[in-house]
Amino acid sequence: MGTRTDAAVAQVVAARADLEEQVDRLEAAGRAAVDIPAKVRQNPAKAAGVAAGGAFLALGGPKRLFRRAKRAVTGQDEDLPSELLPKEVEKTLRKLGRDGKAVRGTLEREFASYLEDRSKARKKEGVVAAATAIALSALRPIAIRGGRQMAERMLNPNGPSFQEQLERIRERRRTGTKPPTGSPDDAGL
Repeated sequence: MGTRTDAAVAQVVAARADLEEQVDRLEAAGRAAVDIPAKVRQNPAKAAGVAAGGAFLALGGPKRLFRRAKRAVTGQDEDLPSELLPKEVEKTLRKLGRDGKAVRGTLEREFASYLEDRSKARKKEGVVAAATAIALSALRPIAIRGGRQMAERMLNPNGPSFQEQLERIRERRRTGTKPPTGSPDDAGL
Protein backbone atom coordinates (compact mmCIF):
# COMPACT_ATOMS: atom_id res chain seq x y z
CA MET A 1 0.00 0.00 0.00
CA GLY A 2 2.99 2.31 0.51
CA THR A 3 3.92 2.20 -3.19
CA ARG A 4 0.45 3.31 -4.20
CA THR A 5 0.60 6.20 -1.77
CA ASP A 6 4.05 7.18 -3.02
CA ALA A 7 2.77 7.07 -6.61
CA ALA A 8 -0.24 9.23 -5.68
CA VAL A 9 2.02 11.75 -3.92
CA ALA A 10 4.30 11.83 -6.97
CA GLN A 11 1.29 12.47 -9.21
CA VAL A 12 0.10 15.31 -6.97
CA VAL A 13 3.58 16.86 -6.96
CA ALA A 14 3.77 16.58 -10.77
CA ALA A 15 0.29 18.07 -11.17
CA ARG A 16 1.20 20.92 -8.82
CA ALA A 17 4.37 21.65 -10.82
CA ASP A 18 2.37 21.57 -14.06
CA LEU A 19 -0.19 23.91 -12.52
CA GLU A 20 2.54 26.33 -11.46
CA GLU A 21 3.95 26.26 -15.00
CA GLN A 22 0.53 26.97 -16.51
CA VAL A 23 -0.11 29.80 -14.04
CA ASP A 24 3.29 31.29 -14.91
CA ARG A 25 2.52 31.07 -18.63
CA LEU A 26 -0.92 32.62 -18.11
CA GLU A 27 0.52 35.48 -16.07
CA ALA A 28 3.25 36.06 -18.65
CA ALA A 29 0.69 36.07 -21.47
CA GLY A 30 -1.45 38.58 -19.59
CA ARG A 31 1.48 40.85 -18.82
CA ALA A 32 2.78 40.65 -22.39
CA ALA A 33 -0.70 41.37 -23.78
CA VAL A 34 -1.10 44.55 -21.76
CA ASP A 35 2.50 45.70 -22.23
CA ILE A 36 1.48 48.40 -24.69
CA PRO A 37 4.67 50.49 -24.42
CA ALA A 38 6.80 47.49 -25.40
CA LYS A 39 4.54 46.79 -28.37
CA VAL A 40 4.79 50.40 -29.50
CA ARG A 41 8.59 50.36 -29.18
CA GLN A 42 8.91 47.12 -31.17
CA ASN A 43 6.60 48.11 -34.01
CA PRO A 44 5.51 51.78 -33.95
CA ALA A 45 3.91 51.72 -37.42
CA LYS A 46 1.72 48.76 -36.56
CA ALA A 47 0.74 50.37 -33.23
CA ALA A 48 -0.17 53.61 -35.00
CA GLY A 49 -2.24 51.65 -37.52
CA VAL A 50 -4.10 49.78 -34.78
CA ALA A 51 -4.75 53.04 -32.92
CA ALA A 52 -5.98 54.76 -36.10
CA GLY A 53 -8.21 51.79 -36.93
CA GLY A 54 -9.65 51.77 -33.42
CA ALA A 55 -10.35 55.49 -33.61
CA PHE A 56 -11.96 55.04 -37.04
CA LEU A 57 -14.30 52.37 -35.63
CA ALA A 58 -15.01 54.25 -32.40
CA LEU A 59 -15.94 57.45 -34.21
CA GLY A 60 -18.39 55.66 -36.50
CA GLY A 61 -16.17 55.79 -39.58
CA PRO A 62 -17.62 52.75 -41.39
CA LYS A 63 -21.16 54.07 -40.96
CA ARG A 64 -20.17 57.48 -42.33
CA LEU A 65 -18.21 55.92 -45.16
CA PHE A 66 -21.11 53.69 -46.22
CA ARG A 67 -23.50 56.65 -46.01
CA ARG A 68 -21.26 58.74 -48.27
CA ALA A 69 -20.87 55.87 -50.71
CA LYS A 70 -24.64 55.45 -50.83
CA ARG A 71 -25.11 59.16 -51.51
CA ALA A 72 -22.46 59.07 -54.23
CA VAL A 73 -24.13 56.13 -55.94
CA THR A 74 -27.78 57.05 -55.50
CA GLY A 75 -27.48 60.82 -55.52
CA GLN A 76 -28.23 63.35 -52.83
CA ASP A 77 -31.22 62.75 -50.65
CA GLU A 78 -33.98 65.16 -51.56
CA ASP A 79 -35.04 67.38 -48.71
CA LEU A 80 -38.77 67.67 -48.22
CA PRO A 81 -40.13 71.21 -48.36
CA SER A 82 -40.87 72.66 -44.96
CA GLU A 83 -44.07 74.41 -46.11
CA LEU A 84 -47.35 73.10 -47.49
CA LEU A 85 -47.43 69.81 -45.66
CA PRO A 86 -50.73 67.91 -46.17
CA LYS A 87 -52.51 69.48 -43.17
CA GLU A 88 -51.43 72.92 -44.28
CA VAL A 89 -52.54 72.23 -47.86
CA GLU A 90 -56.00 71.25 -46.67
CA LYS A 91 -56.22 74.34 -44.47
CA THR A 92 -55.19 76.55 -47.38
CA LEU A 93 -57.66 74.90 -49.76
CA ARG A 94 -60.51 75.45 -47.29
CA LYS A 95 -59.64 79.12 -47.08
CA LEU A 96 -60.05 79.42 -50.86
CA GLY A 97 -63.68 78.36 -50.73
CA ARG A 98 -65.10 77.45 -54.18
CA ASP A 99 -61.76 77.98 -55.83
CA GLY A 100 -60.27 75.41 -53.43
CA LYS A 101 -61.89 72.55 -55.39
CA ALA A 102 -60.36 73.81 -58.63
CA VAL A 103 -56.97 74.19 -56.98
CA ARG A 104 -57.23 70.70 -55.48
CA GLY A 105 -57.94 69.28 -58.94
CA THR A 106 -54.96 71.16 -60.38
CA LEU A 107 -52.73 69.89 -57.59
CA GLU A 108 -53.85 66.31 -58.13
CA ARG A 109 -53.28 66.51 -61.91
CA GLU A 110 -49.87 68.12 -61.45
CA PHE A 111 -48.90 65.52 -58.88
CA ALA A 112 -49.98 62.66 -61.17
CA SER A 113 -47.95 64.22 -63.98
CA TYR A 114 -44.97 64.55 -61.69
CA LEU A 115 -45.25 60.88 -60.66
CA GLU A 116 -45.31 59.79 -64.31
CA ASP A 117 -42.26 61.90 -65.10
CA ARG A 118 -40.39 60.59 -62.10
CA SER A 119 -41.35 56.90 -62.47
CA LYS A 120 -38.36 56.08 -64.72
CA ALA A 121 -35.95 57.92 -62.45
CA ARG A 122 -37.41 56.19 -59.38
CA LYS A 123 -37.04 52.77 -60.99
CA LYS A 124 -33.42 53.57 -61.81
CA GLU A 125 -32.83 54.79 -58.25
CA GLY A 126 -34.45 51.61 -56.94
CA VAL A 127 -32.03 49.45 -58.90
CA VAL A 128 -29.07 51.51 -57.69
CA ALA A 129 -30.34 51.38 -54.11
CA ALA A 130 -30.77 47.61 -54.33
CA ALA A 131 -27.24 47.21 -55.71
CA THR A 132 -25.91 49.42 -52.92
CA ALA A 133 -27.79 47.41 -50.30
CA ILE A 134 -26.37 44.17 -51.68
CA ALA A 135 -22.85 45.60 -51.71
CA LEU A 136 -23.22 46.88 -48.15
CA SER A 137 -24.58 43.54 -46.93
CA ALA A 138 -21.58 41.81 -48.51
CA LEU A 139 -19.07 44.26 -47.01
CA ARG A 140 -20.52 44.26 -43.49
CA PRO A 141 -19.22 40.77 -42.51
CA ILE A 142 -15.82 41.67 -43.91
CA ALA A 143 -15.72 44.84 -41.81
CA ILE A 144 -16.83 42.94 -38.71
CA ARG A 145 -14.17 40.26 -39.26
CA GLY A 146 -11.52 42.94 -39.79
CA GLY A 147 -12.52 44.64 -36.53
CA ARG A 148 -12.30 41.37 -34.63
CA GLN A 149 -8.90 40.58 -36.11
CA MET A 150 -7.70 44.06 -35.17
CA ALA A 151 -8.87 43.56 -31.58
CA GLU A 152 -7.20 40.13 -31.42
CA ARG A 153 -3.93 41.54 -32.73
CA MET A 154 -4.09 44.36 -30.23
CA LEU A 155 -4.55 41.93 -27.30
CA ASN A 156 -2.30 39.12 -28.57
CA PRO A 157 0.98 38.84 -26.67
CA ASN A 158 3.93 38.92 -29.02
CA GLY A 159 6.63 36.25 -28.74
CA PRO A 160 9.64 38.19 -27.40
CA SER A 161 7.63 40.15 -24.87
CA PHE A 162 5.88 36.97 -23.71
CA GLN A 163 9.18 35.13 -23.26
CA GLU A 164 10.65 38.10 -21.39
CA GLN A 165 7.70 38.22 -19.00
CA LEU A 166 7.82 34.44 -18.52
CA GLU A 167 11.50 34.60 -17.60
CA ARG A 168 10.82 37.39 -15.09
CA ILE A 169 8.05 35.34 -13.47
CA ARG A 170 10.21 32.20 -13.31
CA GLU A 171 13.08 34.19 -11.78
CA ARG A 172 10.70 35.66 -9.24
CA ARG A 173 9.49 32.16 -8.32
CA ARG A 174 13.08 30.89 -7.97
CA THR A 175 14.05 33.75 -5.66
CA GLY A 176 10.77 33.56 -3.74
CA THR A 177 9.93 37.26 -4.01
CA LYS A 178 6.39 38.55 -4.28
CA PRO A 179 5.14 40.17 -7.47
CA PRO A 180 5.67 43.94 -7.54
CA THR A 181 2.71 46.19 -6.92
CA GLY A 182 1.98 49.66 -8.16
CA SER A 183 2.46 51.07 -11.63
CA PRO A 184 3.51 48.95 -14.63
CA ASP A 185 6.88 50.73 -14.52
CA ASP A 186 7.50 49.26 -11.07
CA ALA A 187 6.77 45.80 -12.49
CA GLY A 188 9.35 46.26 -15.19
CA LEU A 189 6.74 46.42 -17.93
